Amino acid sequence: MSNPEIRELEAFLALADELHFGRAGERLYLSQSRISQLLRALESRVGGRLVDRTSRRVRLTPLGEQLHVGLRPAFDAIVATIDEVRDAARGLGGVFRVGFQGTANDPFLRAVTAFRDGHPDCAAEIVEIPLSDPFGAVHRGEVDAAVVLTPVRDDALALGPVFSTRPLTLAVSDRHPYARRPGIDAEELAGCPLIGVAGAAPEYWRLAQAPAVTPGGRAIPAGPAVSSLQEGLALVRAERGAMLLCDPTGDYYGSHAVAFVPVTGLRASSLALVWHRNHETARTRGFARALADVAEDTGAAGTTGAAGAAGTTGAAGAAG
Repeated sequence: MSNPEIRELEAFLALADELHFGRAGERLYLSQSRISQLLRALESRVGGRLVDRTSRRVRLTPLGEQLHVGLRPAFDAIVATIDEVRDAARGLGGVFRVGFQGTANDPFLRAVTAFRDGHPDCAAEIVEIPLSDPFGAVHRGEVDAAVVLTPVRDDALALGPVFSTRPLTLAVSDRHPYARRPGIDAEELAGCPLIGVAGAAPEYWRLAQAPAVTPGGRAIPAGPAVSSLQEGLALVRAERGAMLLCDPTGDYYGSHAVAFVPVTGLRASSLALVWHRNHETARTRGFARALADVAEDTGAAGTTGAAGAAGTTGAAGAAG
């Protein structure tokens, strides 16, 4: 029997976690048919069926369960060992690329400066990532870590410091009836189409930024979907809908044509540092410590948890 290829093992482990060919493909940025092809190749190598698939469900066979139990810790250990050796070879030198959504806020920029000061042999580069794809750059290895809007529910991602927890505002045209109000309750969103996020962002995350119902269960009309904050604000000015954003975004992007109205009754917006569990390095841990220290010093610290938990939910803008 020939040895399996690394992509076959990754596809099997993703499928074992997701129990869904489509979601496994999304996780690895592969098509559903490619996941099936990799699984068939692996089954051919081991000489038995690893997965039972019906029209309603996907489940591991006993042989698949056996492979999963033995493979998962071994695979993770191999990846961790390679990363440790790479770190030992490079020390904290090289390049650390960290992404951000929307606007690089003050705690984030201070953390970058603190990291550079503490690790002069490591070049820290900041990269803007699309509002419409908060986690893709991390999964594809385009950045080593990223500051993204919560919530984060992805088992492949590690969740670092959660910070910059801020109240929400509703961005509306200055001609909108709400623009003259000192504030609104979340239930009043039922009368206001919300501009959402298009693209590769997972559905749970998109619904957090533009909820479909109020906390009381009233339907919120769906407005247009956008791929960038600037596009969303342009539609707000054109009276195509409203957008939920954290209050610093209003301070940063305030204009004569857009009003930012405080909203009560929704959870606050938060930002979090995330990175891929299989690609954690000494540089990643160093930047996470720098960000946590800066957030604590500036009073912007939130909570820290494990990816896969809800985190701090609620719609938010990109400059939280």
